[in-house]
Amino acid sequence: MERDRGRAAVLRRASMCNSRRISRTVLCTLAAMTLSVAPAAATTLVVEGAGDGHGVGMSQDGALGYAQHGWTDAEILAHYYTGTTLGQAPASYIVKVLEGSKVVKVPLERYVRGVVSAEMPSSWPEAALEAQAIASRTYALTSDAGGSRFDVYSDTRSQMYLGTAAETASTNAAIAATAGQVVEYEGKPVVTYYFASSGGMTEDNENSFLGSTPEPWLRGVPDSYETASSKWKVSMSFASARSHLSGLVKGAFRGIEVLKRGVSPRIVAAEVLGSRGNTQVSGPELEARLGLDSAWAYFSVKSGARVTREPDVSGQTAFTPPAAESPPATAPAPTPGPQGGEAAPATAASTTSTAGTGGVAAG
Repeated sequence: MERDRGRAAVLRRASMCNSRRISRTVLCTLAAMTLSVAPAAATTLVVEGAGDGHGVGMSQDGALGYAQHGWTDAEILAHYYTGTTLGQAPASYIVKVLEGSKVVKVPLERYVRGVVSAEMPSSWPEAALEAQAIASRTYALTSDAGGSRFDVYSDTRSQMYLGTAAETASTNAAIAATAGQVVEYEGKPVVTYYFASSGGMTEDNENSFLGSTPEPWLRGVPDSYETASSKWKVSMSFASARSHLSGLVKGAFRGIEVLKRGVSPRIVAAEVLGSRGNTQVSGPELEARLGLDSAWAYFSVKSGARVTREPDVSGQTAFTPPAAESPPATAPAPTPGPQGGEAAPATAASTTSTAGTGGVAAG
């Protein structure tokens, strides 16, 4: 895309982009110094969270749910990319793709045919595949991962591109049905990050891509059709946690305290607590260090049979899953104009996809 799909360099997906996994966080032990601490070897850090990826832009699992509930591609995209409409890519646009050490020039539509089924299961509903096609096309158009040398990486640092090997009848049909269409804000194509699973709420871009400028089309929104499968739980010994957090722990590891969360429960800032002092750390770095699926995380400490919730001073109340949503009364209409890239094979246009399930990592 983390994925994570121009814009400021800090907004690039790199591991994000749409690439997919961004951090998870760890709350902490010992809110008060009067609390007794069990021996490190007998103490376990328990992390419970939701979602998979950086949380900015379109959730692929959420798009699946909206498609299954009758939403069109345009309605799905307008939901995830606030205030946007659909327009058209420049005619005959060429994407410069870095494959290994070589830059390959690929017509836009051919490039998108090599991306969609690498980023989303080809068995998913037509509307979901079409939304993915438009998001992937727009990301390619707005990406400048390599400056003037190339536009996108061929892997999850941008979005997965597998060439003709990735093409299927259903994804080619979705690309043909949306030929040239891109996401626009105020009449211009904008970066369309996406990721695997939101957990029920997407995130403002500046809270996941720290240091980036807030973008009006990348606001956090409720995600009605995320499933229970987006929730996760991991446990690790204090010794293991300390090892993962090497360089951040001063003295003996005492836990992690969350200081700030975003508009979703994703951690923005926290402190790693040590016997010799505390170290501030971002949510994305915590997720990366601890190997979590996302920065949407809550922490507890288990000592024997006793489980104690770690302190959290973010002030955010418990997350309430959003109610189901009906499709909007009207959907954004594509802006007339020349179609970009090259046309998909005529044989693919008559083929439609069937509903399916399953998650896939965003590029």
